[in-house]
Amino acid sequence: MDLLNTLVEKGLRRELPTREEALAVLATSDDDLLEVVAAAGKVRRQWFGRRVKLNYLVNLKSGLCPEDCSYCSQRLGSKAEILKYTWLKPDEASKAAAAGVAGGAKRVCLVASGRGPTDRDVDRVSQTIEAIKEQNEDVEICACLGLLSDGQAERLRAAGADAYNHNLNTSEGTYGDITTTHTYADRVDTVQRAQTAGLSACSGLIAGMGESDADLVDVVFSLRELDPDSVPVNFLIPFEGTPLAKEWNLTPQRCLRILAMTRFVCPDVEVRLAGGREVHLRTMQPLALHLVNSIFLGDYLTSEGQEGRSDLEMIADAGFEVEGADTTTLPEHRRGECGPCGGDETGQSAPSDPRDQPTDTGAPRTDLVTVRRRGAGTDLAPNA
Repeated sequence: MDLLNTLVEKGLRRELPTREEALAVLATSDDDLLEVVAAAGKVRRQWFGRRVKLNYLVNLKSGLCPEDCSYCSQRLGSKAEILKYTWLKPDEASKAAAAGVAGGAKRVCLVASGRGPTDRDVDRVSQTIEAIKEQNEDVEICACLGLLSDGQAERLRAAGADAYNHNLNTSEGTYGDITTTHTYADRVDTVQRAQTAGLSACSGLIAGMGESDADLVDVVFSLRELDPDSVPVNFLIPFEGTPLAKEWNLTPQRCLRILAMTRFVCPDVEVRLAGGREVHLRTMQPLALHLVNSIFLGDYLTSEGQEGRSDLEMIADAGFEVEGADTTTLPEHRRGECGPCGGDETGQSAPSDPRDQPTDTGAPRTDLVTVRRRGAGTDLAPNA
């Protein structure tokens, strides 16, 4: 296919595709899907080989958010029955992070709900970063605390943070339909503040919120222009009790096309398979490893992922390898001065009778949306 040959050549040269080419990837047929994955896989292997970076989320403060982001189970007015708790103490967060590192995570992502941190919150997170690095000196720390104000990014970096995450989520044109309590420009400003402070910027998107192909291309092109080091691609988890609970717009095939398009537009950045992969990719997850070079290990902020052990088995079975702490993630030309970013065994349950499993009728798989009930904020061991 001429389109794919052109996109591979551009990806190997780090050349931006045209909007028409990106849209054409999203419009390819299911019959062409394996060719699309193979082509984007060439670009992924050029810059990242067969390495997969593992990341682990620690939700420092769950729920109780004053913002109205329609996709979020922690939003103002959410009726989702998620865990709700205020700030974890530094030693509690460090213990949670240690479980992820023991499971193979190279980066720990510290996330807190809310519009943005107060200066006291920054102090609290700084103490948490220091506590984690005392136990795991080489681990990368990414903070995700909302909108940043003057000096906060610099303070986080001084405390030992390596990166800062703030997603654009969707296109500028549709942002007001998803969130009204802050703007798209506010999000761009926070990513730029992180970059100016010398933090590695992490910014991505959420697919499946009812957006068009043009919206997806818009946000990925905006990310290319913003130039973060990592781009997490989330697939909407339609939590009951949120405004987008009925938005089941994704198939495994569409998810793979979205990931391929993102790789072609952002060929040499860390593209991360993030929230919702189990819900929407399901048994097609291993194919996504040919497109992304980074995943989250175990559970997410308010939902449960597949077992960490299953993640590791999937990576090995697909012929990939977990990226070690002694390996720099980013290609040499992207490495700046931002630092290194550039589980308990449980018994297996008896297999269930496959006749008892739900069949795929094309209906929404609400059975795959599981609220997190373990790990941070609970007395149960985390999934890592």
